[in-house]
Amino acid sequence: MAVSANRLELLQIAEAVAREKVIDRTIVIAAMEDAIQKAAKARYGSETDVRAEINDKTGEIRLARLLHVVEEVENSMSEVSLVDAMARNPEAKIGDALSEPLPPMDFGRIAAQSAKQVIVQKVREAERDRQFEEYQDRIGTVVNGTVKRVEYGNVIVDLGRGEAIIRRDELIPRETFRYGDRVRAYIHDVRREQRGPQIFLSRSHPAFMAKLFEMEVPEIYDGIIELRSVARDPGSRAKIAVISNDSSIDPVGACVGMRGSRVQAVVGELQGEKIDIIPWSPDAATFIVNALQPAEVAKVVLDEDQAKIEVVVPDEQLSLAIGRRGQNVRLASQLTGWDIDILTEEEESQRRQKEFAERTELFTKALDVDEMVGQLLSTEGFTSVEEVAYVELDEIAFIEGFDDDTATEIQTRAREYLEKLEAEQDAERIELGVSDELREIEGVTTGMMVAFGKNDVKTVEDLGYCAADDLIGWTERKDGETQRFEGIFPPADMSRAEAEALIMTARLKSGLISAEDLAVDDEAEAGAEEGAVPAAEEVAQ
Repeated sequence: MAVSANRLELLQIAEAVAREKVIDRTIVIAAMEDAIQKAAKARYGSETDVRAEINDKTGEIRLARLLHVVEEVENSMSEVSLVDAMARNPEAKIGDALSEPLPPMDFGRIAAQSAKQVIVQKVREAERDRQFEEYQDRIGTVVNGTVKRVEYGNVIVDLGRGEAIIRRDELIPRETFRYGDRVRAYIHDVRREQRGPQIFLSRSHPAFMAKLFEMEVPEIYDGIIELRSVARDPGSRAKIAVISNDSSIDPVGACVGMRGSRVQAVVGELQGEKIDIIPWSPDAATFIVNALQPAEVAKVVLDEDQAKIEVVVPDEQLSLAIGRRGQNVRLASQLTGWDIDILTEEEESQRRQKEFAERTELFTKALDVDEMVGQLLSTEGFTSVEEVAYVELDEIAFIEGFDDDTATEIQTRAREYLEKLEAEQDAERIELGVSDELREIEGVTTGMMVAFGKNDVKTVEDLGYCAADDLIGWTERKDGETQRFEGIFPPADMSRAEAEALIMTARLKSGLISAEDLAVDDEAEAGAEEGAVPAAEEVAQ
């Protein structure tokens, strides 16, 4: 059978639209079928269940009405009784649908306009879906585009097959773009919105710098050198940490390039941003010392539980270590993931002397001994009365000037002091109205119960409603400054893991959650950890 010119033209239009919009031809044909169905419904009545089908080989259009088989007909336009249905098809049963051919129809001007709107809408939706899927898979990559316009400081970029936006806060400070300028940026987010997919680009994202180095340094692209972490103050200064998987290749030298050619290419793209390239080390102290370059570090003291480190620098190196407006230490902190406190040697000496004096006074009063004995205990590294009370007797007896009798007497006085303190705290706990049940939670002491009572945590249920931040406090970073908010206990007295364990035990004991709920949460957390990408690897990728 010959195919008419109109039918061929229909297929050719579908092919042309699909090619122009970069979508599947079947989507365009399906949109045409929906448009024809809508026009047919206007002709035969909105209650009629019309189906249109376009043959993708010949372009022939077939119209049919679906009649649903029911026991009692309420709407003759879309339903048919079982008796009538069996007359047409002996195998028909309740719930089936019979197809009844409809004669071809001519589209009037209104019907044609309506059909056009349906097709345009469907094609636009398909184009948006295609664009979303395409750029969703490209999150984390660098793209090139042309500036289309600038609106209120936001740059609209033409990517060829879509539009993207670089928001003002994602631009490098003080850089400007005009219509037609070429721009390179990092895709950091793609969202589905009412007006279509929104592609968000960034030039200030740390991963943008990582990707630029990957493009300039073949060893990073090949995986010989890993870029472990990046910290940026966009437009001003940045630090990157690199490590080589091949001992014969210097990671810093490879990133710098011959006469600085590689790093200068990245600096040029980032509007002159100064870049410090630092060798990464698995040893946290070494890595932090490297990260604080060019300042020289005299000593470091790590607190792994709080992810905090104290760095001691010579007096003349303090301003260099901190940097202009705290830039150097801030970038080093972001690069390493540690909170860094910088002290001069004089400040550290004064602090040590103050701590020594405080410990000496504590031992002198608590143990009822003279100042010399208190100083000897402090010098030997004892920091609390509890340590003195429960340490092996030999450790006290070995102190110069002490013997077994002296050590026994000191330990006895320490235990008597702790018993007296326990009795006083228990009386205060009772006066505050703190429940005895709290003592049954492993790890809760009488002193902790007093602290709970002073903060209106008086029952196991009260503790169950707490968060870890309520117990140990939290920190917030704002405008580059870290602000500390105190909890019930100082961070030195309790770690986050210990706080979470106490709260979870309280929730189980008070019935706020069950053991089954906890098991489900553990399984979900384990699954999330398996699918997570470590932060350092995420930046490098």
